[in-house]
Amino acid sequence: MQKFLIIQTAFVGDVVLATGLIEKLHFHFPDAQIDFLLRKGNEGLLLNHPFLHDVLIWDKKKGKYSELWKMANRIRKNKYDKVINVQRFAATGFLTIFSGAKQKIGFDKNPFRFGFDVKVPHPISKDSNPIHEIQRNLDLVKHFTDNTLYRPRLYPSHSDDELVSKYKTSKYICIAPASVWFTKQFHPDKWISFIKKLPSDLRIYLLGAPGEKELCENILQQSAHANAQNLAGTLSFLQSASLMKDAAMNYVNDSAPMHFASAMNAAVTAVYCSTIPAFGFGPLSDQSFIVEIEEKLYCRPCGLHGYKACPEGHFRCALDIRDEQLLRTLENS
Repeated sequence: MQKFLIIQTAFVGDVVLATGLIEKLHFHFPDAQIDFLLRKGNEGLLLNHPFLHDVLIWDKKKGKYSELWKMANRIRKNKYDKVINVQRFAATGFLTIFSGAKQKIGFDKNPFRFGFDVKVPHPISKDSNPIHEIQRNLDLVKHFTDNTLYRPRLYPSHSDDELVSKYKTSKYICIAPASVWFTKQFHPDKWISFIKKLPSDLRIYLLGAPGEKELCENILQQSAHANAQNLAGTLSFLQSASLMKDAAMNYVNDSAPMHFASAMNAAVTAVYCSTIPAFGFGPLSDQSFIVEIEEKLYCRPCGLHGYKACPEGHFRCALDIRDEQLLRTLENS
């Protein structure tokens, strides 16, 4: 029996995108043991995953380097056939080369690439040749599988589905208004303006992490929509994904909830502010829409991950998006 370890200890959305690797490895090696290493806080994404044997959790906050050393020894004892490192940073590169795996695979941007048996390019794409992140991830295993693309996928449990079923009694949409990066986040005033134009009988659910509850509450109060509800901080990752699955539309930023929609093949409208879809992190659902400023700005994109504030001070990439652009995608759903 083959034993695989996938390493992705970055943000929530990065873990979701890496689940395409689980799907592909399971398809080609249905009897293999597949383990996944992620950072503490993200393990809820992979609860009861049908194709995973074990989820390893690196608790960086407990003691980054002491816990890293403990994890390195644990990985080494597991004697993996292949370790597949989806990250490009030193800590996971160290785990990879120390693993003792028969084959150590990673991207050529990793500082520890000298110890990898297989080094794969990780190009950030442009408009002229867009390459999605799932393609870049799946290229890591192409040499022993094939070229077929596998979408990311999440697996909410029956109890997750049951818990959110009470919210699905009439037509509804979900809005995830927050982002880790300010310039990736559609401005709260713009969300409020959009919600005010939605039909009064349409159910609206605001989604987010516990730390985003206040933002969602402010949007809720100022929009004064009769059928809006703030669910931020009340649903788990998988419960949120289950709710998004059957929404008439999910409105998201270039952030983790967009990847939730992709993993559930849920209808999605992704609002792009400072970043652009051509970077390779766009929505993958069958019913996907991109909303961005219609005018070409000299300063956009200003960076791959966004900033804590607009470098130019005007934030036109968000503020000049019109409500009608978002409303149109709901009409077309």
